Amino acid sequence: MISDTSLSCKYINLNYSDVLQSPRESFDCGDPTMNPSRLTTTVFDEEACDSIFSATLTVLEKTGVEVRDEDALAALARAGAAVDATRARIPRALVEDALASAPGQADLPSRAPREALSLRDGPTYFGSGSDTPYIHGPGARSRRLATLADVEEMAALQEKLPGYDFVMSMALPDGLDEREIGAAQFAAMLRGTSKPIVMVTAQGHLLPVFHEMAAAAGDQRSWCLYAQPTSPLVHGKDSVERLVGCARLRVPLVYPTTVLPGATAPASRAGMMIVANAESLSGLVIHQLANPGAPFVYGVTQGSMDLRTGAVRYFSPEGLANHFSSADMARFFGLPSFGNGGVSDSQMLDGQWAAEAAVSLWVAAMSRITLVHDVGYLASGMGSSYEACVFMDELIGYVRETLRGPSLDAESLALDEIMEVGPGGNFLARRHTREHRRDFVLPELLMQQPHGVWQSAGESSLLDRVAERSRELRAIGRAYALPDAAAAALDGLEAAGRRLTRRR
Repeated sequence: MISDTSLSCKYINLNYSDVLQSPRESFDCGDPTMNPSRLTTTVFDEEACDSIFSATLTVLEKTGVEVRDEDALAALARAGAAVDATRARIPRALVEDALASAPGQADLPSRAPREALSLRDGPTYFGSGSDTPYIHGPGARSRRLATLADVEEMAALQEKLPGYDFVMSMALPDGLDEREIGAAQFAAMLRGTSKPIVMVTAQGHLLPVFHEMAAAAGDQRSWCLYAQPTSPLVHGKDSVERLVGCARLRVPLVYPTTVLPGATAPASRAGMMIVANAESLSGLVIHQLANPGAPFVYGVTQGSMDLRTGAVRYFSPEGLANHFSSADMARFFGLPSFGNGGVSDSQMLDGQWAAEAAVSLWVAAMSRITLVHDVGYLASGMGSSYEACVFMDELIGYVRETLRGPSLDAESLALDEIMEVGPGGNFLARRHTREHRRDFVLPELLMQQPHGVWQSAGESSLLDRVAERSRELRAIGRAYALPDAAAAALDGLEAAGRRLTRRR
């Protein structure tokens, strides 16, 4: 029997495990063989995960899911599901077969000489979010509608920020024909960054075009797609088109759920997880039937709602707790995971924004989610910010350095150094100290100097410093540009993609 006590803090275990986060240029993780541990958490042990899985199978077998696509329903029926109109009841064997065929690891390369992201249990990578209608900043209270130029400019900024491992659009352009937004956004990101892209679109027919666009920009494997079911327990036609399309192209598919307890899921954490898990696993079945072995990323359960107002919340204790337990479920299934962090519900760049973003970033990293997106969001996902991205870049460095664990090589153990200095000695003038002085994180944006130093520097606030740093980064030249031939090919493919959607 499952109850909310399954998510109680008494189940949390803190330990060091054999995993490493992705390296950061300014905070080098060093040789993995010399740095074998990182602080981690576990909320659900194997027994708890099995309880959630068993309950999920009951839902899938007895209640089933809505699948609003005739071809997918036919494939499910041929595989052994009980199909009645648009309802598919999926037996345990189909779920287990899908889990067995889905790979536990997939590479997501960049379009520049850079190590590929390894989508598997272990590394944690950070990236932005998608499709916010507003841009906040540079002032605390300023806000404007997002444009297509923001998509490219956000991508170009993130190219310069070493904490960001992958890029999403961060802006829903105002003034564009909505049918053309997908092709325009994807092209804008490809122009702005060489980093891997996580694309969001409802236009599944554009997936082959995106594949060609990524190839023209340097590597057709350098992107993956984010799609969602409709809670509770519905896979709409657009969702199925993307499930099947990505499987056939072998483009990694991220399939998270956004259930709202008390609205689209039961008003309990465990019940919410079961609905979300049923959506993810039934989506996986459809995906693997289309092409066994295609890469799939398990979506960490997200979503919370203020039952007084109906407002969706990005930062809540329940949502944070679900990151831990859902990440444990992903590991139980042997799949990479996807969640969010560095987010805030604040309507302005203020203390609430900074606090919520920092805490949610920390939770996402501690839960060991593979892909942490939405970094730089505020206003409950309705806004993004250049300034927020710059501040989060510094906090990502803090989080990685905190969690990576100590190196245990002879140089780090420093036994000879300790014995030479001895009791009552001083390490300040030692060669070992000079050689390792840069091993310690020295912030650029967080003020940690005495009052007199802060006063003489102009008594700036955090937002003052973040806004100034953002202006500096955006003023300097681009860190990445497409070769002329690639840019011309991309222009042609973008135009073709726009024409294709206008004809539909």
